[in-house]
Amino acid sequence: MKALDVVLWVVAPYVALTVFVLGHVWRYRYDKFGWTTRSSQMYESRLLRIGSPLFHFGILVVLLGHIGGLVIPKSWTEAAGISEEVYHLVAVVLGTIAGVATLGGIAILIYRRRTVGPVFTATTRNDKLMYAVLALTIVLGLAATVMANIVGGGYDYRTTISPWFRSIFYFQPDPALMAGAPLLFQLHALSALLLFAIWPFTRLVHMLTAPVGYLTRPYVVYRSRDEQRAGARDPRRGWEPTGAVTEHRSK
Repeated sequence: MKALDVVLWVVAPYVALTVFVLGHVWRYRYDKFGWTTRSSQMYESRLLRIGSPLFHFGILVVLLGHIGGLVIPKSWTEAAGISEEVYHLVAVVLGTIAGVATLGGIAILIYRRRTVGPVFTATTRNDKLMYAVLALTIVLGLAATVMANIVGGGYDYRTTISPWFRSIFYFQPDPALMAGAPLLFQLHALSALLLFAIWPFTRLVHMLTAPVGYLTRPYVVYRSRDEQRAGARDPRRGWEPTGAVTEHRSK
């Protein structure tokens, strides 16, 4: 076993996961008000209405596909009566369609950020890094799927990459499984680890939250500035509108 394989497929995953978990704890504790999507819809909405649904629906299908492929063992799907041929066909077709939709959506969102002045001005360095790493991960994942399963003769990642992924959480990592995977799959995995490492420090944190508090939040009370602004004097008696009742402060 090479030392580089240990660094890439044992050390790097645990470092990325540690930063992912502790980074979110730190972010929530010290930057709770910055835990937001940093929405730029008020600056431009035409391109956002096209790119955002494409990206979000596409990435949702991609995420579900990754969970099914990496977390669920091959023996389980076979025990459920799903043959390898059927699983492979569905995974490749849905994965390719979702990957293309996700890539098209993020391409529109990046184009929007670069060409719309107010949106570009509101883009931080963290946003730029996040978009670059996220786009790279999507491109490498789509390229690996196309090259291995459509152009090439096919590759069953559930016999190598999936067991390696699960072995990380069993605390019995087996780097030899990833060392034999095709290069594009290796690059895709490394870019995903980098994405998880920077995740807590970007707008991606909003994916781990839900507005549950809005269900129990009390009503927001608005008061008029004309009569309630600080330092304002009580209205003069005799000038109230007819029929109006003015409450005077008593001290």
